[in-house]
Amino acid sequence: MSGRRIDFPSIAGRPAPRAGWFIALGIVSVLLGVLAWADVIVTTLASTILIGLLLIAAGIVQFVHALAHHGDRGPVHRRTGVWLPALIGVLYVLGGLSIIREPVTGSLLLTAFLAGCLIFAGLARAVWAGGHRQLSGWWSLLLSGLVALAVGILIYVSLPWSGLWLLGTVVAVELIVGGIAALAFGLSLRRRELGLR
Repeated sequence: MSGRRIDFPSIAGRPAPRAGWFIALGIVSVLLGVLAWADVIVTTLASTILIGLLLIAAGIVQFVHALAHHGDRGPVHRRTGVWLPALIGVLYVLGGLSIIREPVTGSLLLTAFLAGCLIFAGLARAVWAGGHRQLSGWWSLLLSGLVALAVGILIYVSLPWSGLWLLGTVVAVELIVGGIAALAFGLSLRRRELGLR
């Protein structure tokens, strides 16, 4: 029975997932994550430059979209005209260029923004949990809020050093964890294909 191959039926006309693809994806992701972890500062700067490029691309699309619809006479156009969407596109491009030109400063700003988001989310979650103490699981939401708040504060007080390694570390951890998950899923599929438990 262990040598017999089992073909899985397709779902809604789509072929069943192939184990080999998930295994290959998992191995590549883990390797990239280990490489990213080996030098988190370079990974942070590369991630910051990538974010800058994405901002530039988004700004160009926004600007072109604004010009393409300059003849529209809808209610939104009457209030804002073409200048506001075009200005947003220009600001995106300028922000992206600034990040690419100064990736260290850009990584610090992104890290500070992340810290602020965590602090705000942690406070909001803790307040919401405190207002719902009648629910049995309110303490778990409070705990997660306090953890987010503590992480945000730790990131903020460790600036500027955290700005040099935090984004790279997050990227490395995400690649490794995602790779392990894909690899485990692929191996599970392979065992099912071979009829093993």
